[in-house]
Amino acid sequence: VPALPHPRWQKIFKSRLVGLAVAYGNTVFVVLIVILVLLLFGDAGEGGGGGGQGLWGPADPSSRSLLRRLVTLISQQAVLGASSEAFRKQAEGASQAARRYMEDNDALRKVPRPAGGAAG
Repeated sequence: VPALPHPRWQKIFKSRLVGLAVAYGNTVFVVLIVILVLLLFGDAGEGGGGGGQGLWGPADPSSRSLLRRLVTLISQQAVLGASSEAFRKQAEGASQAARRYMEDNDALRKVPRPAGGAAG
């Protein structure tokens, strides 16, 4: 798109917001597809005789509550997956910081001390 220069587009696509949209967008898309498939199969089981509730859900309460429970479980799984990913990234950042501190500490230990230091 010629409206914005190339470096600006790179900044936009490398931003955190776009990264979050990509990470969560895939999960949301899969959850929505699963919900639509479940609703479609629920409607197909009605036989299309006009006695059912229509395209938006099964007619009997037991299969409706089962469908609701499945949708709830799928959405909870998506939330848990996203939070575990966030915890994993946080742990990786903490490991990298600890590794850098240990390397800095080792480097400081290797620095020679002056010979005229105070001895107790």
